[in-house]
Amino acid sequence: MRLRTWTAAGFGMVLMLVGCGDDGTIPDGTLRFGQVGEVSLALEVPLLFRGGAGELRQVLTWNSGGAWLLRESISYRGLEGDENLTRKQGDPGTYASLIAQLNEAPALKLFEDLEPEVLDPCAPGTTKVTLAVWDEVRKDERIFVRCSEGSLATLKTSEAGPDPEAVRVIQAAILVRDFTEGTGFISAYSGSVPFGTLDRSEDSGALLDTARAFYSEREGSLDTPDDWVPFWRAHTGKPAAHPPVIDWANEMVLVAAVGKRIEAGDSIEIHQVLQTGEGTQVNLFERVPGDFCSPAATEHYPVHIVVAPRTLLPPVRFSHPKTERVPCGL
Repeated sequence: MRLRTWTAAGFGMVLMLVGCGDDGTIPDGTLRFGQVGEVSLALEVPLLFRGGAGELRQVLTWNSGGAWLLRESISYRGLEGDENLTRKQGDPGTYASLIAQLNEAPALKLFEDLEPEVLDPCAPGTTKVTLAVWDEVRKDERIFVRCSEGSLATLKTSEAGPDPEAVRVIQAAILVRDFTEGTGFISAYSGSVPFGTLDRSEDSGALLDTARAFYSEREGSLDTPDDWVPFWRAHTGKPAAHPPVIDWANEMVLVAAVGKRIEAGDSIEIHQVLQTGEGTQVNLFERVPGDFCSPAATEHYPVHIVVAPRTLLPPVRFSHPKTERVPCGL
């Protein structure tokens, strides 16, 4: 999965760096593979918590103009819970340094004799790492798939597999991280229990003033919380609505809410679900229209409803929402 973010301006900058022939063409033989193009790194990280299976997906794309983007998303039961984007302009020279290492460093040399993908799938609980390099001049792409332990922040060559050559791919992935996010990178979802969205609405009929948590009173009990069905029906505005199926013995439902808002586009989101020694901490983000936007005035009750593996309960504490201003039109 490649997200090409490079621009014509960035492409032109790289051409100036590598030079052109007298007729304006690029001398292909002088270019390293991927020197003009893009590197994409994707990690599928299993998140297992008390029998609940989720995933952290991290996709970093970096183009030869220097700009890079990291997209992280957390999910549970195949339902996406939240997504976070990081964009930086970056430096074409740093990108070129990475490409030089991928082509020429003795321990790497990805484009010489390395098999793109081994047939053995990643073992349960391990991370699938996909590294793709697109060469814009040659109109060619090389994709390498291997396995390791941990996430983008904690990848280790010692855990690379399933073949001995996997070390080269994982080392290349670590270099991509170090050259962009840096060695001190921390994921936006570090420490979070996996969670998935059941519904997200800018105007809930439940008219909640504060956040709520739904869970069975006795751990291990399948008993449905008394107020769950009435809440769901009020939220949807359908008196006979059937709420999503929840395994109350092993799962819980968390509802982010901040009460009435008066500008269209205002939303609330659960960003992290952290189990602590004293219970559960749920961190919230409130997204509001950015400066110089002119949203319509309208009363509404935004909510974000998620399902997650049951953590230590009670108590459940919801943070005061962090405010993030969203650019107009997004």
